[in-house]
This record gives sequence, C-alpha cells and structure tokens, in this order.
Amino acid sequence: MAQTTVVHLLRHGEVHNPQGVLYGRLPGYHLSERGRQMAETVAKAVAGRDIVALYSSPLERAQETAAPLAATLGLDVELDERLLEAANFLEGKVVAAFLRTPGNYRYFWNLRRPSWGEPYVEVVARMRQMIITARKAAEGHEAVLVSHQLPIWISRLAAEGRRLWHDPRRRQCELASLTSFTFEGDRLISVGYSEPARSLVKGPTIPGA
Repeated sequence: MAQTTVVHLLRHGEVHNPQGVLYGRLPGYHLSERGRQMAETVAKAVAGRDIVALYSSPLERAQETAAPLAATLGLDVELDERLLEAANFLEGKVVAAFLRTPGNYRYFWNLRRPSWGEPYVEVVARMRQMIITARKAAEGHEAVLVSHQLPIWISRLAAEGRRLWHDPRRRQCELASLTSFTFEGDRLISVGYSEPARSLVKGPTIPGA
C-alpha cells in the first residue's frame, strides 16, 4: 500500500522594504518585525504535524522564516537553490515606478514566457525536482519547503494543470501561507492551501516578493 506524504510550500513572512523595491534575489532584505511574528505563528501552527524534513531558499527572508520551524520541530534547515525566487531583470527597481519608465517596456513583450525574467517552465522544472526530493526524504511523513510567491504559485498552477501565465495580482499565495501537496506514493492526489498567519497580514503585498 502506497504511503501518504505531504510537502508544504511555505512562503516567507513580511520583509522590511519601506521603499517598495522589487528585491527578487538581491541580498540584504530581512523579515520585518511582523514578518518574524508570522514565522513564529506558522511554527506554532505546524508544531503538532509529522514534519521530518525542512528545506529553505538561501535568501535571508526565507532562512529567517524557516528558523522558528527548525527550533520548534528540532530539525536542521537544508538550503537549496532550487527554492530561490524567480530571476527578474527588474530587480532593484521601485515597483510603483518601473511600469511608468519607457525603458522598461522592452521587458514586457511576452507575458506568457515571461520576458521580464526566468521562464515559467524553468521555475516549474526546478521546483518540481525540489518537491520530488522532499517527498522522497519525508516518505510517509511531511516536509516543509520555504520559498517565494512566484515559485510556489507557478508550481501549484502546473500541478493543477492550469496555464502558467497569469495576473500576478491574483495569486493565491499570501505571506506565510502554506500550499500543501499530498501524495500517495509518487502520485499527487490533492493540493491544499492555508494561511496560519492571516491575522498578521496588512494590505496588499508586492507580486514576486
């Protein structure tokens, strides 16, 4: 009989970013105080679950989100670049201004690829391999992968057989949310979604953050 395994994709908590920069993979962006509270809230919410493996994107905000889980669950955090934020040519630009800059229009010629950064199909491929790695490591139990909004959302779209190009404003992947893939053996049987830290979310968040 096939064993049931759950792989949770956890988006990091709120980041201190008063300038509204699209930070992408840039270093030096850490969780805000509210973001740290979000991470602690998630850790408490999953404390009773059968989680035996914990992975994180190497970016600071992801590692800081993983830290309370590691402490609560008594696990080491394994860093893996497959969980990184999607590469983006607009890193470092202020979100409110870059669409008003004519020089940026050349990045938006193909919304389906997308032309402003790492192709969706490449994000799906690396995330799928990471999910498989975690499923095998946690077989019969559960694993948590701390990642970023776009990689998590695009993985869900692919798993559900939906088109990959989409409106970033309509992603169901809030800060500190869990997108949970349940497998029987190596077969995906369901995708769930929850927001353990919903009460701490304040206002809209930056797509791709």
